[in-house]
Amino acid sequence: METKIPPQHQDLQPGIEAELDPQPKVIRYLYKGANKLKDKVALITGGDSGIGRSVAVHFAREGADVAISYTDREEVDAQKTKELVEAEGRRCLLLPGDIRQETYCQQIVDDTVQEYGKLNIVVNNAGLQLQHKTLESIPDEALLATYETNIYSFFRVTKAAIPHLHEGDSIINTTSITAYQGRADLLEYSSTKGAIMTFTRALSTNLIEKGIRVNAVAPGPIWTPLNPASVSAEEVAQFGQDVPMKRPGQPSEVAPAYVFLASEDASYITGQVLHPNGGTIVNA
Repeated sequence: METKIPPQHQDLQPGIEAELDPQPKVIRYLYKGANKLKDKVALITGGDSGIGRSVAVHFAREGADVAISYTDREEVDAQKTKELVEAEGRRCLLLPGDIRQETYCQQIVDDTVQEYGKLNIVVNNAGLQLQHKTLESIPDEALLATYETNIYSFFRVTKAAIPHLHEGDSIINTTSITAYQGRADLLEYSSTKGAIMTFTRALSTNLIEKGIRVNAVAPGPIWTPLNPASVSAEEVAQFGQDVPMKRPGQPSEVAPAYVFLASEDASYITGQVLHPNGGTIVNA
């Protein structure tokens, strides 16, 4: 398993997984599906690459059909994810568009239900991470874009999905270790991840009577396109070296947490956060 990442940088957000060196590990060769999500339907925002791609492939191996949202720029990555899902014998609906738009958030839910006839699992995963060294240097448009992507979309997609969800269904939100620790150069990103954590806790109590479980995953440093598109090549080369395991994690080491939370194995768990972060102790 790679312990260090070569220096590299991508100029545009969102990053492209096809350009990463090395390629992230999507799923372990020995991961055996057990029909934990047999014939379920999952909508995954930001499902074209990184953690979202890995979740899509793991869900497919567990028997689910998936729909993934992504931006037009990520079409190559999305097609690869579709190929990987279909290799597992399941279907993958591609939903390109701008997650910052309220109408698109509604449309991806409608399109998923129209295609598959139902919706059981919502994974709010789309994220934007922009680096600014000081609060004063954050342009207002960057602040708005980060909040519209990282938290407004979670509200909007979930709001659209709830009428289609039933007892036993699941919502899983991607937050981050930065929600608990903060990060000086990722002020707006960290604050949205804190909002996601609180959204998860509040929504879990809001939906408890409906039998819909709401949980979150708070990854640490995971090797995805988000990183080289956010920070300098020199910082990428040090990525993940500051956690106890002294290495970045792979998407394949995170996605099983989503499988667990989406399945009946987690039937008594709601309002909680799992922490695949390389050994950093989080007390919150």
